[in-house]
Amino acid sequence: MRAFKVLAIAVSAFPVVMGGPIAYGLCQTGCNVMAVACYAAAGFTFGTVVAAPAAPVAVLGCNAALGTCAATCATVALLAPTP
Repeated sequence: MRAFKVLAIAVSAFPVVMGGPIAYGLCQTGCNVMAVACYAAAGFTFGTVVAAPAAPVAVLGCNAALGTCAATCATVALLAPTP
């Protein structure tokens, strides 16, 4: 019983647990799902079109949306605390 009390006191001294990496991974997965759907709606397959200036406008729009989504994940989800 004494060991449990010591362990409880020691654990309560730890800082708040952060779930950022898990939240970040889930957020990135959502971004990639959105990009695949965007490419499919434009009639292309995600990962097969080179992002060059000569790429179709719809694909460039999908890439821009993916970049914005990924940047938002990095600034928001990476610092999300676990309740």
